[in-house]
Amino acid sequence: MVGKNFYDLLGLRKDASDKDIKQAYRRLARKYHPDVNPGNKSAEAKFKEINAAYEVLADKEKRQKYDKYGDKWQYADQFEQAQREQAQYQGFSPGGGSTSYRYSGDVDDLDGIFEELFGGARGRGFSRRAQPRRGQDMETPIEVTLEEVYSGTHRTISLQVEEPCTACQGSGQIQNLPCSVCRGAGVVANIKRIEVKIPAGVTTGSRVRIAGKGQPGYGGASGDLYLNITVRPHATVERQGDDLHVNVPVPLTVAILGGEVQVPTLKGKLALKIPAETQNGRVFRLAGQGMPHLGKSTKGDLLAKVNVVLPTRLSEKEKELFRQFSEIRPA
Repeated sequence: MVGKNFYDLLGLRKDASDKDIKQAYRRLARKYHPDVNPGNKSAEAKFKEINAAYEVLADKEKRQKYDKYGDKWQYADQFEQAQREQAQYQGFSPGGGSTSYRYSGDVDDLDGIFEELFGGARGRGFSRRAQPRRGQDMETPIEVTLEEVYSGTHRTISLQVEEPCTACQGSGQIQNLPCSVCRGAGVVANIKRIEVKIPAGVTTGSRVRIAGKGQPGYGGASGDLYLNITVRPHATVERQGDDLHVNVPVPLTVAILGGEVQVPTLKGKLALKIPAETQNGRVFRLAGQGMPHLGKSTKGDLLAKVNVVLPTRLSEKEKELFRQFSEIRPA
């Protein structure tokens, strides 16, 4: 997503309201959803970009950071912490006395900040001393199916993390010269693969916290990783809260005389007894057959709506029987 403008992705101006953002997301999500564009990799990639943009712009705090720092918004806390530390940083000048260093330019990247904060001091024989600091929290979007939400699932994800440089042990210097491995930053970027558990019952908008799996700390604890969940719509099962809704095709003869039909669920099929003279559109509630309540052992309900199926391609004998029925039971 580097270099892509989140507002442009959603077709919005920077002063768009929360309502505008939500409406734009819903419109584009329907257009590019994988279920609507099966096998279309371009649409799938566009759908992921739209989700990533919405996840930031729909969150007030993240949106403020994005408006200020652009596609480097995730480093906002580090930028601001570095500027606060720099404002207090003082070194000794060659002729005696003290010299204050203040960062007054635009925030382009962490390397630029570190160079602004500590580069001048190195030339004066002043070494940088990193203060212990907790690692930055990280966030990543995760898309799951309704079946995965029903049972819970696992994902193996790749994250780019910044770890202390082993060549200079995080100091940024080797023999009073900038470290060539980390370019004096004291940290290097590495790819880390981790397996995460997504609990049953999550919904679109859920944030799953994975403790200690964010950016490594600088002498302190690692940050946390947050999974921002998007649940893909299901072709036949609709979720409303923790209740599930399905349409059940019922033959006309079963609706009139009674019988048994199969109800599709996320874990297979269930048998449902249909009383005689069941009307089209009647809803049967199957208690405890819905979605698990997040963090609990209980579940919602499954609501099965009867969809009476009229027979087609009738034989002459069948038509005659219906004609007789219409005479006995006129409309």
